[in-house]
Amino acid sequence: MRLIMDGFKNFITKYMGAIIGIIVAILILCTKLYEFIIGCIVIILGAFIGNYVQQNKYSVKEKLKNFIDRL
Repeated sequence: MRLIMDGFKNFITKYMGAIIGIIVAILILCTKLYEFIIGCIVIILGAFIGNYVQQNKYSVKEKLKNFIDRL
């Protein structure tokens, strides 16, 4: 019995990070928090893309024109 408990203890010690990650992922899925997280990521990406386009108007316009011409 002691050998089994030592093996279990070693397993828990070795994979503690993965176990915590699995528990957090299950909680996120159960509470549908992932929808909020994905929404925040989309908003942040939109802000970065909008800022890049604003700062590099002429470069983006030229790249977009070349892309459309290829189609």
